[in-house]
Amino acid sequence: MTNNNNLICDLETGVCGVPGEEEMEFIDLNPEKKTIDLYYVTDPICSHCWALEPTLRRFEKQYGHYFNFHTVMGGLLEKWHDGPIDPANGIFKPADVAGHWREVGEYSRMPIDGSLMVDNPVQSSFPPSRVFKVIQKHHNDEKAFEYLRRAREALFAFNQNIAEKAVMIEIVNNIGLDGEAIVKEAEEQSGQQLLNEDFALARKLGARGFPTIIMINEENKGVKIVGSRPLENYVNGLSKVLNGEEPTPKQQSSLSDLLATEKLLFSKEIEVMYDLEQSELQAFIEKELTLSTYEENEVLGEKYFVKK
Repeated sequence: MTNNNNLICDLETGVCGVPGEEEMEFIDLNPEKKTIDLYYVTDPICSHCWALEPTLRRFEKQYGHYFNFHTVMGGLLEKWHDGPIDPANGIFKPADVAGHWREVGEYSRMPIDGSLMVDNPVQSSFPPSRVFKVIQKHHNDEKAFEYLRRAREALFAFNQNIAEKAVMIEIVNNIGLDGEAIVKEAEEQSGQQLLNEDFALARKLGARGFPTIIMINEENKGVKIVGSRPLENYVNGLSKVLNGEEPTPKQQSSLSDLLATEKLLFSKEIEVMYDLEQSELQAFIEKELTLSTYEENEVLGEKYFVKK
């Protein structure tokens, strides 16, 4: 029903529109300045970082207007050697990773195959990390983060060795960049220098595990949250660095817009973004998406949806 109040014209004020408008008021159309820096210290082969993706995406989408987002490569695995790599998790050799990854995948419902680490193990996380840094240098943070996401999909869900040159080139090509040129530059000393800068920053921030989220305000005070945690932990941390102010979330975008941006989403990611139970997912998909706009697939017992 049309609201005819907008048609009212006041002879005294000379206004046609909503009654009661002030004669003059000050407005500021400049975007609100972001006063907080968020550092996400991570690694391409970090399974708990993969598990965090649904929550981190929602936090960034709904609260990103409060902070500048920085991704920092942490250097999880330079190379395998004879000694223990992660004795706390029983990891002494590549094959030990497979079982640990599967546990993380089953618990988080972000699918992880893991058999790659028995058959054709990733020997170092440094090569894909260097590719990330070169993309970030020549393009932007968003494109580098897109590469990181595609690399994790390839590794965890689709069992590809993302430290192999051919795989890295293909992933970079698939995000619309020159894979040959970028991977070649990443193999040079300058690529390692870029990565070393991130390692130094991670040390300065006091990050010793992955994932680590660090939020710092203008007063150089902040919070550090280690591990894959529920959304409430990050919102509470943000409130602390806002000196107790309760942050106001933005409304989630529609699923069609989210899928258009992200290209591929797993069931768990949609459930977390829209507060759904697993049993509610299929009805939500059918309501929100047109059948001709997406493909539905399954890997390791989990559904995923790809933008056509």
